[in-house]
Amino acid sequence: MSTPPLRRFLQFLLTACTLAAACTGAFAQDGYPARPIKLLVPFAPGGATDVLGRMLAIGLGEKLGQPVVVENKPGASTVIAASIVAKAPPDGYTLLLGASTTLTLNPAIRQSLPYDPIRSFTPIGMVADMSLILVAGDTTAGSTLKDIVAQAKAAPDKFSYGSFGTGSSVHFGGEMLKSVAGIRMVHVPFNGSAPSLTALMGGQVQVAVDTVVAATPLIKAGKIKPIAVLSAQRLPLLPQVPTVAESGYPGFAMGTWFALVAPAGLAPAVQQKLEKALAEVASTPEMRKKLADIGLTYAYGNGAALKARIEEELPRMRAMAARSDIKVD
Repeated sequence: MSTPPLRRFLQFLLTACTLAAACTGAFAQDGYPARPIKLLVPFAPGGATDVLGRMLAIGLGEKLGQPVVVENKPGASTVIAASIVAKAPPDGYTLLLGASTTLTLNPAIRQSLPYDPIRSFTPIGMVADMSLILVAGDTTAGSTLKDIVAQAKAAPDKFSYGSFGTGSSVHFGGEMLKSVAGIRMVHVPFNGSAPSLTALMGGQVQVAVDTVVAATPLIKAGKIKPIAVLSAQRLPLLPQVPTVAESGYPGFAMGTWFALVAPAGLAPAVQQKLEKALAEVASTPEMRKKLADIGLTYAYGNGAALKARIEEELPRMRAMAARSDIKVD
Protein backbone atom coordinates (compact mmCIF):
# COMPACT_ATOMS: atom_id res chain seq x y z
CA MET A 1 0.00 0.00 0.00
CA SER A 2 1.60 3.30 -1.07
CA THR A 3 2.13 6.18 1.34
CA PRO A 4 -0.40 8.99 0.81
CA PRO A 5 1.10 12.09 -0.82
CA LEU A 6 0.37 14.29 2.22
CA ARG A 7 2.14 11.86 4.58
CA ARG A 8 5.14 11.63 2.23
CA PHE A 9 5.31 15.41 2.12
CA LEU A 10 5.17 15.69 5.91
CA GLN A 11 7.89 13.06 6.31
CA PHE A 12 10.04 14.91 3.78
CA LEU A 13 9.46 18.20 5.63
CA LEU A 14 10.35 16.66 9.00
CA THR A 15 13.54 15.12 7.59
CA ALA A 16 14.53 18.41 5.95
CA CYS A 17 14.00 20.35 9.18
CA THR A 18 16.01 17.84 11.20
CA LEU A 19 18.92 18.03 8.74
CA ALA A 20 18.73 21.82 8.69
CA ALA A 21 18.84 22.02 12.48
CA ALA A 22 21.81 19.65 12.60
CA CYS A 23 23.65 21.61 9.93
CA THR A 24 22.89 24.90 11.68
CA GLY A 25 24.21 23.55 14.99
CA ALA A 26 27.35 22.21 13.33
CA PHE A 27 27.87 25.50 11.49
CA ALA A 28 27.43 27.46 14.72
CA GLN A 29 30.07 25.32 16.44
CA ASP A 30 32.47 25.37 13.47
CA GLY A 31 32.02 29.14 13.11
CA TYR A 32 32.48 29.91 16.81
CA PRO A 33 33.01 32.61 17.77
CA ALA A 34 31.06 34.73 15.32
CA ARG A 35 30.55 37.71 17.63
CA PRO A 36 32.09 39.28 20.77
CA ILE A 37 32.27 37.20 23.96
CA LYS A 38 31.39 38.47 27.45
CA LEU A 39 33.72 37.64 30.35
CA LEU A 40 32.07 38.31 33.71
CA VAL A 41 34.44 39.23 36.54
CA PRO A 42 32.72 38.90 39.93
CA PHE A 43 34.76 41.66 41.58
CA ALA A 44 34.93 45.44 41.30
CA PRO A 45 37.29 47.13 38.81
CA GLY A 46 40.86 47.82 39.86
CA GLY A 47 41.73 44.74 41.92
CA ALA A 48 44.00 41.84 41.02
CA THR A 49 41.08 39.75 39.73
CA ASP A 50 39.93 42.55 37.46
CA VAL A 51 43.47 42.98 36.12
CA LEU A 52 43.67 39.21 35.55
CA GLY A 53 40.34 39.22 33.73
CA ARG A 54 41.43 41.99 31.40
CA MET A 55 44.74 40.27 30.62
CA LEU A 56 42.86 37.08 29.79
CA ALA A 57 40.32 38.99 27.70
CA ILE A 58 43.05 40.48 25.51
CA GLY A 59 44.82 37.14 25.05
CA LEU A 60 41.67 35.13 24.41
CA GLY A 61 40.40 37.74 21.97
CA GLU A 62 43.60 37.46 19.95
CA LYS A 63 43.43 33.66 19.87
CA LEU A 64 39.71 33.43 19.09
CA GLY A 65 39.53 36.25 16.58
CA GLN A 66 36.71 38.09 18.36
CA PRO A 67 36.75 40.73 21.13
CA VAL A 68 36.35 39.42 24.67
CA VAL A 69 34.62 42.13 26.69
CA VAL A 70 35.02 42.25 30.48
CA GLU A 71 31.90 43.03 32.52
CA ASN A 72 32.38 43.57 36.26
CA LYS A 73 29.51 42.11 38.28
CA PRO A 74 30.59 42.32 41.94
CA GLY A 75 28.40 41.39 44.87
CA ALA A 76 27.34 38.65 47.28
CA SER A 77 30.78 36.98 47.34
CA THR A 78 30.70 36.32 43.56
CA VAL A 79 27.17 34.84 43.68
CA ILE A 80 25.66 37.53 41.45
CA ALA A 81 28.05 36.97 38.55
CA ALA A 82 28.02 33.19 38.96
CA SER A 83 24.24 33.00 38.86
CA ILE A 84 24.11 35.14 35.69
CA VAL A 85 26.53 32.81 33.90
CA ALA A 86 24.83 29.67 35.22
CA LYS A 87 21.56 30.83 33.65
CA ALA A 88 23.08 32.07 30.37
CA PRO A 89 22.69 30.16 27.07
CA PRO A 90 25.45 27.52 26.73
CA ASP A 91 26.72 28.95 23.46
CA GLY A 92 30.21 30.06 24.50
CA TYR A 93 29.41 33.77 24.42
CA THR A 94 29.14 34.21 28.21
CA LEU A 95 32.07 33.17 30.40
CA LEU A 96 32.94 33.60 34.08
CA LEU A 97 36.30 34.21 35.71
CA GLY A 98 35.32 32.24 38.79
CA ALA A 99 37.27 31.93 42.02
CA SER A 100 37.63 29.36 44.76
CA THR A 101 35.11 31.54 46.59
CA THR A 102 32.61 30.80 43.81
CA LEU A 103 33.28 27.10 43.39
CA THR A 104 34.30 25.69 46.79
CA LEU A 105 33.75 28.23 49.58
CA ASN A 106 30.23 29.50 48.83
CA PRO A 107 28.88 25.94 48.44
CA ALA A 108 30.49 25.05 51.78
CA ILE A 109 28.85 27.83 53.78
CA ARG A 110 25.63 28.81 52.02
CA GLN A 111 22.53 26.68 52.43
CA SER A 112 20.89 27.99 49.28
CA LEU A 113 22.79 28.96 46.13
CA PRO A 114 21.34 29.79 42.70
CA TYR A 115 23.97 27.53 41.12
CA ASP A 116 25.77 24.23 41.68
CA PRO A 117 29.59 24.34 41.46
CA ILE A 118 29.71 21.22 39.26
CA ARG A 119 26.35 20.84 37.50
CA SER A 120 25.82 24.51 36.60
CA PHE A 121 29.07 25.05 34.70
CA THR A 122 31.29 23.66 31.96
CA PRO A 123 34.89 23.82 33.24
CA ILE A 124 37.31 25.45 30.80
CA GLY A 125 40.44 25.53 32.93
CA MET A 126 42.49 26.74 35.88
CA VAL A 127 44.17 30.12 35.47
CA ALA A 128 46.14 31.25 38.53
CA ASP A 129 46.64 30.97 42.28
CA MET A 130 46.76 33.89 44.71
CA SER A 131 48.54 33.45 48.00
CA LEU A 132 47.34 34.57 51.40
CA ILE A 133 49.49 36.04 54.15
CA LEU A 134 49.32 36.57 57.91
CA VAL A 135 50.36 40.11 58.82
CA ALA A 136 50.65 42.05 62.07
CA GLY A 137 50.50 45.70 63.07
CA ASP A 138 53.37 47.63 64.61
CA THR A 139 51.66 47.54 68.01
CA THR A 140 51.71 43.72 68.02
CA ALA A 141 54.85 42.31 69.59
CA GLY A 142 57.01 39.79 67.78
CA SER A 143 57.63 39.00 64.15
CA THR A 144 57.24 35.23 63.86
CA LEU A 145 54.30 32.84 63.87
CA LYS A 146 55.66 31.36 67.10
CA ASP A 147 55.39 34.83 68.70
CA ILE A 148 51.82 35.24 67.50
CA VAL A 149 50.75 31.80 68.72
CA ALA A 150 52.24 32.50 72.16
CA GLN A 151 50.34 35.79 72.46
CA ALA A 152 47.08 34.24 71.31
CA LYS A 153 47.42 31.46 73.86
CA ALA A 154 48.16 33.97 76.61
CA ALA A 155 45.09 36.11 75.88
CA PRO A 156 42.67 34.12 73.73
CA ASP A 157 39.67 36.38 74.28
CA LYS A 158 41.57 39.60 73.57
CA PHE A 159 43.62 38.51 70.57
CA SER A 160 41.81 39.13 67.28
CA TYR A 161 42.40 38.77 63.57
CA GLY A 162 40.86 40.75 60.74
CA SER A 163 39.60 39.48 57.41
CA PHE A 164 37.86 41.01 54.40
CA GLY A 165 34.63 39.16 55.09
CA THR A 166 32.83 36.23 56.64
CA GLY A 167 33.16 33.13 54.49
CA SER A 168 36.00 34.61 52.43
CA SER A 169 39.20 32.73 51.61
CA VAL A 170 41.07 34.69 54.26
CA HIS A 171 38.43 33.80 56.87
CA PHE A 172 38.97 30.13 56.03
CA GLY A 173 42.73 30.71 56.18
CA GLY A 174 42.49 32.26 59.64
CA GLU A 175 40.34 29.41 60.93
CA MET A 176 42.76 26.83 59.51
CA LEU A 177 45.61 28.59 61.32
CA LYS A 178 43.67 28.51 64.58
CA SER A 179 42.98 24.82 64.10
CA VAL A 180 46.54 23.67 63.37
CA ALA A 181 48.08 25.91 66.04
CA GLY A 182 45.50 25.02 68.69
CA ILE A 183 44.72 28.65 69.49
CA ARG A 184 41.70 30.88 69.83
CA MET A 185 41.47 34.24 68.06
CA VAL A 186 38.43 36.44 67.71
CA HIS A 187 37.47 36.85 64.06
CA VAL A 188 36.66 40.43 63.06
CA PRO A 189 35.25 40.61 59.51
CA PHE A 190 35.46 43.82 57.49
CA ASN A 191 33.94 44.80 54.16
CA GLY A 192 37.09 44.51 52.07
CA SER A 193 40.87 44.47 52.38
CA ALA A 194 41.25 48.23 52.76
CA PRO A 195 39.18 48.56 55.96
CA SER A 196 40.66 45.35 57.38
CA LEU A 197 44.26 46.47 56.88
CA THR A 198 43.43 50.00 58.04
CA ALA A 199 42.06 48.53 61.29
CA LEU A 200 45.25 46.48 61.62
CA MET A 201 47.43 49.58 61.25
CA GLY A 202 45.24 51.36 63.79
CA GLY A 203 45.65 48.60 66.38
CA GLN A 204 41.98 47.57 66.36
CA VAL A 205 43.01 44.00 65.54
CA GLN A 206 46.35 42.38 66.36
CA VAL A 207 46.82 40.44 63.12
CA ALA A 208 45.04 39.99 59.81
CA VAL A 209 44.89 37.44 57.03
CA ASP A 210 44.75 38.98 53.58
CA THR A 211 45.91 38.45 50.02
CA VAL A 212 49.54 39.01 49.17
CA VAL A 213 48.35 41.43 46.47
CA ALA A 214 46.66 43.74 48.99
CA ALA A 215 49.25 43.38 51.76
CA THR A 216 52.54 43.69 49.87
CA PRO A 217 52.46 47.48 49.25
CA LEU A 218 51.90 48.10 52.98
CA ILE A 219 54.62 45.62 53.89
CA LYS A 220 57.11 47.31 51.57
CA ALA A 221 56.10 50.70 52.97
CA GLY A 222 56.87 49.45 56.50
CA LYS A 223 53.31 49.97 57.73
CA ILE A 224 52.59 46.32 58.62
CA LYS A 225 54.77 43.28 59.39
CA PRO A 226 54.69 40.03 57.42
CA ILE A 227 54.46 36.97 59.67
CA ALA A 228 53.99 33.98 57.35
CA VAL A 229 52.54 33.14 53.95
CA LEU A 230 49.83 30.49 53.88
CA SER A 231 50.97 28.98 50.56
CA ALA A 232 53.00 25.79 50.29
CA GLN A 233 56.10 27.65 49.03
CA ARG A 234 57.66 31.04 49.61
CA LEU A 235 56.66 33.78 47.20
CA PRO A 236 58.95 35.51 44.68
CA LEU A 237 57.27 38.78 45.67
CA LEU A 238 58.24 38.31 49.35
CA PRO A 239 61.09 35.78 49.39
CA GLN A 240 62.13 36.65 52.93
CA VAL A 241 58.77 35.67 54.45
CA PRO A 242 58.54 32.03 55.65
CA THR A 243 55.57 29.77 55.03
CA VAL A 244 53.29 28.54 57.81
CA ALA A 245 54.63 25.05 57.07
CA GLU A 246 58.21 26.26 57.64
CA SER A 247 57.10 27.99 60.82
CA GLY A 248 56.24 24.75 62.59
CA TYR A 249 53.14 23.36 60.88
CA PRO A 250 54.25 20.99 58.08
CA GLY A 251 51.79 20.36 55.28
CA PHE A 252 49.82 23.57 55.85
CA ALA A 253 48.61 25.26 52.65
CA MET A 254 45.67 27.55 51.97
CA GLY A 255 45.11 30.03 49.17
CA THR A 256 42.64 31.26 46.65
CA TRP A 257 42.54 30.54 42.92
CA PHE A 258 40.87 31.58 39.70
CA ALA A 259 39.38 29.57 36.86
CA LEU A 260 37.45 30.03 33.64
CA VAL A 261 34.00 28.42 33.30
CA ALA A 262 31.05 28.55 30.91
CA PRO A 263 27.39 27.58 31.42
CA ALA A 264 26.63 23.87 31.63
CA GLY A 265 25.74 22.15 28.38
CA LEU A 266 28.41 23.82 26.25
CA ALA A 267 28.98 22.02 22.95
CA PRO A 268 32.17 19.87 23.11
CA ALA A 269 33.62 21.58 20.02
CA VAL A 270 33.22 25.02 21.62
CA GLN A 271 34.61 23.77 24.93
CA GLN A 272 37.67 22.37 23.18
CA LYS A 273 38.25 25.61 21.30
CA LEU A 274 38.07 27.63 24.54
CA GLU A 275 40.31 25.17 26.39
CA LYS A 276 42.93 25.37 23.62
CA ALA A 277 42.82 29.17 23.58
CA LEU A 278 43.13 29.39 27.37
CA ALA A 279 46.05 26.94 27.42
CA GLU A 280 47.89 29.00 24.81
CA VAL A 281 47.22 32.31 26.55
CA ALA A 282 47.92 31.20 30.13
CA SER A 283 51.17 29.39 29.38
CA THR A 284 53.13 32.09 27.58
CA PRO A 285 56.23 33.56 29.31
CA GLU A 286 54.65 37.00 28.99
CA MET A 287 51.52 35.93 30.88
CA ARG A 288 53.56 34.20 33.58
CA LYS A 289 55.57 37.38 34.12
CA LYS A 290 52.44 39.54 34.22
CA LEU A 291 50.90 37.19 36.80
CA ALA A 292 54.00 37.40 38.98
CA ASP A 293 54.06 41.19 38.67
CA ILE A 294 50.58 41.47 40.23
CA GLY A 295 51.24 38.82 42.90
CA LEU A 296 49.59 35.83 41.24
CA THR A 297 51.09 32.42 40.49
CA TYR A 298 50.79 30.49 37.23
CA ALA A 299 48.53 27.48 37.85
CA TYR A 300 47.11 26.47 34.48
CA GLY A 301 45.14 23.22 34.26
CA ASN A 302 42.58 22.02 31.71
CA GLY A 303 38.86 21.58 32.29
CA ALA A 304 39.29 18.10 33.73
CA ALA A 305 41.91 19.36 36.18
CA LEU A 306 39.60 22.17 37.30
CA LYS A 307 36.72 19.74 37.88
CA ALA A 308 39.03 17.45 39.88
CA ARG A 309 40.23 20.37 42.02
CA ILE A 310 36.68 21.41 42.88
CA GLU A 311 35.70 17.85 43.76
CA GLU A 312 38.80 17.39 45.94
CA GLU A 313 38.64 20.74 47.72
CA LEU A 314 34.91 21.09 48.35
CA PRO A 315 34.64 18.32 51.00
CA ARG A 316 37.64 19.80 52.87
CA MET A 317 36.11 23.27 52.90
CA ARG A 318 32.77 21.87 54.06
CA ALA A 319 34.53 20.06 56.91
CA MET A 320 36.41 23.23 57.89
CA ALA A 321 33.21 25.30 57.76
CA ALA A 322 31.43 22.79 60.00
CA ARG A 323 34.34 22.57 62.43
CA SER A 324 34.70 26.35 62.72
CA ASP A 325 30.96 27.14 62.41
CA ILE A 326 31.51 29.32 59.31
CA LYS A 327 28.19 30.02 57.66
CA VAL A 328 26.27 32.75 55.89
CA ASP A 329 22.55 33.00 56.48
